[in-house]
Amino acid sequence: MQGTPRKIVQAILYEAIAVACVAPALAWLFDAGMAQSTALSLIMSGVALSWNMAFNWAFERWESGRKQRRRTLWRRFLHALGFEGGLVLLLLPLVAYWLSISLWQALLTNLALFAFFFVYAFVFQWAFDKVFDVPLSAQQVRG
Repeated sequence: MQGTPRKIVQAILYEAIAVACVAPALAWLFDAGMAQSTALSLIMSGVALSWNMAFNWAFERWESGRKQRRRTLWRRFLHALGFEGGLVLLLLPLVAYWLSISLWQALLTNLALFAFFFVYAFVFQWAFDKVFDVPLSAQQVRG
């Protein structure tokens, strides 16, 4: 699977699993109801889905221009760091507002989510590539 279908399947699977993990954790940590936590998780997922599509487009464009196109451990690390780091910044105001907490508390919350999602993004993308193969941008040019 390549191109847009690959990107859509990857993003939807990633976010569906993420919501299933984050909503109960937020409800427990902030003593919030599951409805409020699920709503926040779904909004965060929507932001993350948009960011995922934009970030992966840019990353794969960058990746396709590299002489070495194989997805190494280092490249996977950069991918996860870039995606999750950008998402921490994008979600900061939303988390602070929704949970009625300070920006500092929201940053700490986002950093905790970052720690979880950094590992999750790395493992998910590795597993996704194993099941669906790497995108064309990461395949060696034959010639």
